[in-house]
Amino acid sequence: MGKCGQRYTQSRKEIVSAIAKYAQPVGIADLLNVLKELPQSSLYRNLTVLQEAGVVTRVMSSQDGGLYELAERLTGHHHHLVCSVCGDVRDVVVPDALEHDLDAALLRLAKREGFSLDHHRLDLIGRCAKCS
Repeated sequence: MGKCGQRYTQSRKEIVSAIAKYAQPVGIADLLNVLKELPQSSLYRNLTVLQEAGVVTRVMSSQDGGLYELAERLTGHHHHLVCSVCGDVRDVVVPDALEHDLDAALLRLAKREGFSLDHHRLDLIGRCAKCS
């Protein structure tokens, strides 16, 4: 946290611990249910600091406020399955061979466009089993 000039406060530790307990990206309402003493405004403010520090990543979804998860450098590289009906987001790890092919294809695409690729995120959007 020192890199961004912010302290790793008790509230931020509690937020990181709460996010870590979920096996998938988690929304603001769920975090507020776990962090009962933390006002919503403080949660948003601390999530912004944690994002800037590279500890937390915001995952886009149809849920208000988005969803949050620990950064890949802490949890490992993965992608998301996003339900376009209910907004559920699930993590999915792509097999190594397919990830390698995907990396190569995306690198070729970036190079063709004169873009320097650092990394990628992939969200598959469709309908979950409940909404199919």
